[in-house]
Amino acid sequence: MTLVPDARDWVRAGTDLLLGGLVRLNDADLHQPCALPGWTRRQLLAHVASNAEALRRLLTWASTGVETPMYASPAERNAAIQSGATRADLRHWVATSAVELADSAAAMSVEAWSAEVVTAQGRVVPAEETWWMRAREVCVHAVDLDVGTTFADLPGGFLAALLDDIAAWRSSRPGPAVLLTTPDTHHEITGDGTPVKVDLPLATAAAWLSGRHREVGLPTLPSWL
Repeated sequence: MTLVPDARDWVRAGTDLLLGGLVRLNDADLHQPCALPGWTRRQLLAHVASNAEALRRLLTWASTGVETPMYASPAERNAAIQSGATRADLRHWVATSAVELADSAAAMSVEAWSAEVVTAQGRVVPAEETWWMRAREVCVHAVDLDVGTTFADLPGGFLAALLDDIAAWRSSRPGPAVLLTTPDTHHEITGDGTPVKVDLPLATAAAWLSGRHREVGLPTLPSWL
């Protein structure tokens, strides 16, 4: 992923949308399914809070040079989500983990942002990429919380960057070949067969490519992240 200068602003925008959606939910609502199949809103929120703590570990790694992975293992990551979903202070955890991540980022030196760290998927990236990782997390999951926020509410620049990111991810995995065009962007996904031309509005394209939108006539895509 090419470093995106606006990612810091998108983190703030996505966090505001997520926390704004959380305020609109009562405690009973949190136990209900979110827009991600098989997940409750509690599990989704625990995932977002756990992600903030995991990204803080990467910032610690970049600042100190001491290896501190996001998660010890995929099993540990999943356990953190499941146990976190039962926390009585879940709302507080979501909010404070976001603030603590922002505070850790503010304390980073200029040099530390260039230090290499390893993501949970095993990619070696400069610490600066954590801004994009967090922007993607809070923006997309603000929609997944299913309280009325849609991809159309997300910044246009974020949606274009998200399409680039997912297109590159899908091009490295099995799936249909696609030529995706929006009014302002063009994305080529290498894959199986003759490329299918898909023309969609920007927000709809982001929803479709991320697996959040299904429509008759569009290619069926494998799950994303």
